[in-house]
Order: sequence, then C-alpha cells, then structure tokens
Amino acid sequence: MRTNNQAYKNFTIQYPIERIAPMDKVLFVDIETTGFTAKNSYLYLIGAAFYQSGHWRIRQWFADKPEEEVLILKEFFAFASQYTHLIHFNGNNFDLPYLLQKCGQYELPYTFDDYEGIDIYKRVVPYKFFLHSPNCKQKTLEELMGVNREDVYNGRELIGLYHEYVEKPQEDACHFLLLHNMDDMKGMLQILPLLAFYDLFNCPVKARKVQSNSFVDYHGHNRKELLMKLELPSSLPLTISTLSNSCYFSGEGTEGILKVPLYEEEMKYFYSNYRDYYYLPAEDTALHKSVSSFVDKEHRVQANAANCYTRKYAAYLPQWDVFTEPFFKRDYKSKELFFELTDELKTDRLFFSRYAQYLLRKMAKTY
Repeated sequence: MRTNNQAYKNFTIQYPIERIAPMDKVLFVDIETTGFTAKNSYLYLIGAAFYQSGHWRIRQWFADKPEEEVLILKEFFAFASQYTHLIHFNGNNFDLPYLLQKCGQYELPYTFDDYEGIDIYKRVVPYKFFLHSPNCKQKTLEELMGVNREDVYNGRELIGLYHEYVEKPQEDACHFLLLHNMDDMKGMLQILPLLAFYDLFNCPVKARKVQSNSFVDYHGHNRKELLMKLELPSSLPLTISTLSNSCYFSGEGTEGILKVPLYEEEMKYFYSNYRDYYYLPAEDTALHKSVSSFVDKEHRVQANAANCYTRKYAAYLPQWDVFTEPFFKRDYKSKELFFELTDELKTDRLFFSRYAQYLLRKMAKTY
C-alpha cells in the first residue's frame, strides 16, 4: 500500500462552501474499483480532497495488490473520522454503498451514519436542461466549466491497467491510475460552483426591482410583461438564459432577470359553493342567494359549477397551481390559473420575491 499527497497552494473554490460546513470539516471522496459490485471486484484506490493549513490538498490511498484493499479502507476511515461532511459525485449510488459493502466483507465497523453528505450529481441533475447540458456526467460538467483533464484513460481501460500493474508493477501504470483519480478529485472541486443552480431553485431569491413593460411580439402584437430584477442566493458560474411556460429567465453572477407575461383582460372568479348562488343570465354573473332574492325568478336560475362566477377586468399574472388566492380563470374548463395584480401587491417586494422563487421552480420542473 502507498499513500500519495499533493497540495494546491493557489487554488480556491468559487463557491461559498461555508454554507455547507466549515471548510476544515468537509471531505471530498472518490474511489476507483475494478467493477461495480464489491463482492466481485477490488477496491484499489480511495481519493480524498480536504482543506488544511490554508490550502486544498488531495490524499490518495493506493493498493499495490488486491489484498491491500482492507488496509486502504482502514487508513481512509481513520483519516475521515475528523470530518463531518462528505461531498462526492454520484456517491450515493456507488462510492458510499461500495465502501460499506467492502467493510462488511472484512467485518470492519465503519459506517457513514455520523456524516452529512452532499451528492453533487443529485443536486445538479434536475437542472441539466436548464444548463443546456446533454447529461450530467462529471466529465461533461467539467467541460461545461472549462476544466482541462490530464488523464487519458477511461474507466474500463483503467481496470485493465490495474490488473496489468498487479501482474507486473510499473511506475508509469501507477502514475496513470493515480492521475485519473487525482483529476476526478480536482474536477469535483472545480465543478462545485454548479451547486449555485441548486441554490437558485431551492434558496430564497430577492426581487430588487419590479416593473411592467410593453413590447411588440414576433407577430406584431402589443404585449405586456412584468420584469423582475433579482438578487440570486449564489453567484452563477455560467451565464444562462431559458424560456419556459412563457416566462423568460436570464442569470449572470448574482443578478437575474425574470420576465412574466402580464394579461390585461376580463377573467372570471368561480365560487366553490355554487348551491348558495343564483346565476343571472342577463348580467352573466352569479349572486349569493342572500342578496339576490329581489331578482325576479324569471331572471335567475340555480347556479352550477360552470356559471357560478363574477367577471372582472384587471391586470393578471399566471400561476400553474394555487400560489395565491383568489385565483381567476378564463373559463370553467381552463387549466390556466391567474391572480390579480392589485395596487397593494405592486409595492410588496416580499410577495414578488416569493413569486419569483415559485416561477423558477415551475420553470425547472417543466423539463
């Protein structure tokens, strides 16, 4: 067994990792194996990145032969015991279960029960289309972030290379085995800022400015929109823009712009307790029975769910489920919901901050 150490003195992570935990309590983890199941393969390398004495460092535990996998397990878990948070890439599906299965094989008492964990893959993958990324493989995200790797082998090739190394140890082979894991570790550090996209959809945004705009659309029609200038919870590492549900979002750094269609038209508010209402066909409206008894019987009918409404011309904003009440619709069968942009709401920045967060989440879920 051998241990390899490397320090990166001029490297900084462009993400406020202190939101997760104190930097000296965070450990990045990545493993290299000869297969996907612990029972039928070997664990030959564990890599860990950590912050120590003002620098990011990487430590690797390498098994020169398969019999040494129990040694690197013991060394790793002894080292990891000083940390409280583990960060990994798809580790919930592979790295952590594999390590636990190996511990079970050797009857080692180690678990991850006392650690908090963050899986970069699971946090980013829900927003891959928002990132305009074909997939969320680590190498794909590294390319998205402009990361350059030095290693030239893929996972399958490394398995063969390790078997060759065990049969005939050569330093060149060891170098490439360590290099791949080293690049995986460095890559995790460099793509960590993509967690800003998780924050964008899961942490509060702040509406700094809200205004209505008029414009002419592609077909030459006059339209109106609500424009919100947002302060984002984390600085985006990439400039992005996307259109979804007729809403447009663009973001750069900690600033975002969200444009929402604004409709000035007549819409209907439907009463749920329609049995307590009469519908007045001449007025095309419903009135509660307590105030409509003066209306002649020939001018009123028992209301039903489809005609128990009042009409109102106003400015409306969309909602895709009941974000706020009262909600309005164009007709009874319509699935589109709206709420009125009242004078009171126009000055409520807290409301628009919540509305912006609601819209962003809806935009993300449409993909």
